[in-house]
Amino acid sequence: MSAYRSGMVALAGRPNVGKSTLANALSGVHLAAVSPRPQTTRRRIAMAVHGDDWQAVLLDIPGFQTPRDGLTRRMQATVDDTLADCDAAVLMLNAEEAVGGGDRYIAERVVASGLPVIVVVNKCDVGDPGAIARAVALAAEMVPRFHAVHPVSALTGDGLEALRASLPEVLPEGPAYFPEGIVTDQSPDEVAAELIREQALVRLRQEVPHSLAVQVDDITPTRGGGVRVEAVILVETESQKGIVVGKGGAMIRDIGTAARKALAVAWGYETHLDLFVKVRRRWRDDESMLDRLGV
Repeated sequence: MSAYRSGMVALAGRPNVGKSTLANALSGVHLAAVSPRPQTTRRRIAMAVHGDDWQAVLLDIPGFQTPRDGLTRRMQATVDDTLADCDAAVLMLNAEEAVGGGDRYIAERVVASGLPVIVVVNKCDVGDPGAIARAVALAAEMVPRFHAVHPVSALTGDGLEALRASLPEVLPEGPAYFPEGIVTDQSPDEVAAELIREQALVRLRQEVPHSLAVQVDDITPTRGGGVRVEAVILVETESQKGIVVGKGGAMIRDIGTAARKALAVAWGYETHLDLFVKVRRRWRDDESMLDRLGV
């Protein structure tokens, strides 16, 4: 009988390369926010992939970036701390875009960590074969001792079974971190904040997303067996608040409706959502607010 294998696996790559989409797809549950906006992932999210005799805990971390304020400083610290704590890493590249300096920098950091590395070339459903081949070749240059390279589409699922089969090969022997059927250590408040923010990000203009956060104030059971969530979308200016509220409240209603449906799917029971918008100036440099938001 083979020994049980388990470990922490960092998902490393540039912002918007598809790390959260991959984590959701491999774990089978949509818990990490996904949007076209860079910096969608702001904190480390653990999501377990269960095998018959193994368990990989994927750590979806923010993309590498240059810190510009309190928020991005914390995000980069999360990246550094995660690499130090992990047993293996997945380096993600984007088949839609040429490999650049940012990819090379991240590859250097991952190689320097000494962890076994699986390279994933994502978005192969939209990248042309030549671009995919070039990304694979460059990955071999950047990570000479990689364990495996997998062209995949985290969105469509292409290539994910082969990638999944590679995960236990880079894990040490160890116990399961999560019991069967449990895929994350996120609290209900964290799940709610993540999925509400996701629905806001996919609907808002370019200038708003980086200034937006979600604070969950309360989650209470309802008589029908569901829950009621009270949450606030925080922005930094009155003009941003106007954009999030929308004409006649249309935007905030749209965000709320979509978020309620996403939470009901994630939790498996009826969810009511009371959603408000408030201005909190310079919250990204407010250490107490960042603590409260769990960043």
